[in-house]
Amino acid sequence: MKTAKLIILFLVINFGCLALGSWLMDNGPQSQWYLNLNKAPWTPPGWVFGVAWSTIMICFSVYLAYLFKDFQSQFVKILFSIQIILNVSWNYVFFNQHLVFLGLVIISLLTLVIGYFYIKYQLDYMKRMRYLLLPYLIWLLLATSLNTYIFINN
Repeated sequence: MKTAKLIILFLVINFGCLALGSWLMDNGPQSQWYLNLNKAPWTPPGWVFGVAWSTIMICFSVYLAYLFKDFQSQFVKILFSIQIILNVSWNYVFFNQHLVFLGLVIISLLTLVIGYFYIKYQLDYMKRMRYLLLPYLIWLLLATSLNTYIFINN
């Protein structure tokens, strides 16, 4: 499959998963539960989340298109599927079910999966392409710190 088609495929999958995650979190960030939590002083304003996730998913989709072009192993497909499950389930577990510790476990595992992609696949041009993962990785580190703060202080 051509790279452009793969990029479109991954854009559809990734933004579809974002939509599913948003739907599963119900009222999430606007819920009384979340509004009443002690949140970290470095919690970004609400509008940043949409901009961040849009940027992350565009970069991640381009990265995945190039990765899947050269690494069509079952392991890469499984790793991508695990990433989807962790990403979508965090929204439900944290915002809908209010299971802060389990949310912390999930987001920590998601961070490890994206970190694995970053470290493992560095052959030839993928060494440069992996920088497309940095927005995702940095955002997950921030989100993990926010989840940790909420766990400790509530």
